[in-house]
Amino acid sequence: MPEPRLTADIWVSAYLARLRVMDIPAFVVARGDSTAGAVLVKLNTLDGQAVAFNRSFDLMSGDRVWVPLADGAEVDVDASIAKQRSFDSDLWVIEVEDRQGRHLLDQPGLT
Repeated sequence: MPEPRLTADIWVSAYLARLRVMDIPAFVVARGDSTAGAVLVKLNTLDGQAVAFNRSFDLMSGDRVWVPLADGAEVDVDASIAKQRSFDSDLWVIEVEDRQGRHLLDQPGLT
């Protein structure tokens, strides 16, 4: 039986709440489809570098995992995100700003 999935807007709200508890600033940069939109998380380390993560499936385990979509100079990561948004208007983009590189995507309940 497939595991029930949260709607995108509920997942985003829960993620932002968890980040707030840890005093990690985060913002919705682009709002996608509230029920089935994919979510992309950009981690901005505030030093000109960034990483964009998207959710994928681990083919070996069948688990959902967060994988880097783009990594490097923030302008390059932003260009990659813009390209993704150009063909997926339902895509959510969340920007997390943390000098320590914390994004919490590896914590239970966020995969």
